[in-house]
Amino acid sequence: MQVTVRVKPGSRRGPFVEADDDGALVVHVRERAVDGAANAGLVKALAEHFGVAPSRVSVVRGHTSRTKRVEVDL
Repeated sequence: MQVTVRVKPGSRRGPFVEADDDGALVVHVRERAVDGAANAGLVKALAEHFGVAPSRVSVVRGHTSRTKRVEVDL
């Protein structure tokens, strides 16, 4: 399953996942967008949200963007 995700790196509220008005997921992560730390936090947060192992979550598009396309292998 592929989902569109908007990431909020460096969030004090994170880590958690919420749904946006347009159907996209908004993921708040504490990690800053430095050296891929925010992507690692994103993978960990989504894995916990969907109840799968982090190895089953991967970023398909938008590695350096705040809007990403993520694949979750359920």
